Amino acid sequence: MKRTLKAAIAAIGLAVSATAGMAADWTPPGPIKLMIAFRAGGGADTQARLIAEALEEKMGWKFIPEQVTGKGGLNMANTLKGQPNDGTAIGLAVTETFGYNMAAANAGMSPEDFTGLTTTAGFQMGIVAPSGKGWSSFEDMIAAAKGGQDIRFGVMSPKLADLAYLLGKAQGVDFNIVQVKGGKAVMNGVTAGDLDVGFMAGIQAKGVASGDLVNLASGLSQPLVQTPDAPTMADLGVDFDSDGYFVFVGPAGMPDDARKALSEAIAAVVSDESSKAGGLVKKAFGGSATIMGNDLTQLMSDDYSNAGTLMDAASE
Repeated sequence: MKRTLKAAIAAIGLAVSATAGMAADWTPPGPIKLMIAFRAGGGADTQARLIAEALEEKMGWKFIPEQVTGKGGLNMANTLKGQPNDGTAIGLAVTETFGYNMAAANAGMSPEDFTGLTTTAGFQMGIVAPSGKGWSSFEDMIAAAKGGQDIRFGVMSPKLADLAYLLGKAQGVDFNIVQVKGGKAVMNGVTAGDLDVGFMAGIQAKGVASGDLVNLASGLSQPLVQTPDAPTMADLGVDFDSDGYFVFVGPAGMPDDARKALSEAIAAVVSDESSKAGGLVKKAFGGSATIMGNDLTQLMSDDYSNAGTLMDAASE
């Protein structure tokens, strides 16, 4: 898992050399169906639609966005798998869809059924509590748990549930882990008082900036951009993390020219912080993180292979 992360970090920022001239060597044979594995109106959906809008303007390509949600991105993946691989059907999900989620669900799919195009941004996954709790650090929350308080810990995926369990185990406490649908539901639960703490993947940025929310810890292998002093998962005794990326994919077997043109055009848009899409990625996720080509293929394959190690650890 650590080897995968290092390979991914090494690739960030090195793959973005896109220009309109390079992408112009390929033209989609028709409108591009953009399948979005996230609910309408959320940050990920907005990101996808802003990218499509920018590419329509810059490249003259026509996009048809549509929501295909459910099962942690697997519904979208299953639908996309059977689409034409000529560049007229792509999807936006997260790398966790093609790693932990695909492996845990025994879904009859693997990363080999897809062509990785490019990541757009990494998660800013924090372990977040409302400031009204009075906790200014992760240690404050653990002290409350050890003092007998039932800590309702919100998660939005089975992988994060496993990580929350391992986090509690490492700290000698038992969290009351509550799985909900999506990061917005975690934030709503935390702000409404239905949850005491939860994983949030960047959606917390505005609340943290205003002082309404507190990043108690980073759910990543590295510090959060917004709260760099918050401890990481490794600091808290957990050998796993929630590192991951938003990722565009197509069906397996996409021709090299189509893959190259789509990858580079998308990467160029999200790397341009003056664009609406790039500005959103900067504000919500700390900036673009573009991994493509063989690096992305390897990242998706490793995430899938490593999923079993996490599941085994959480079942002990």
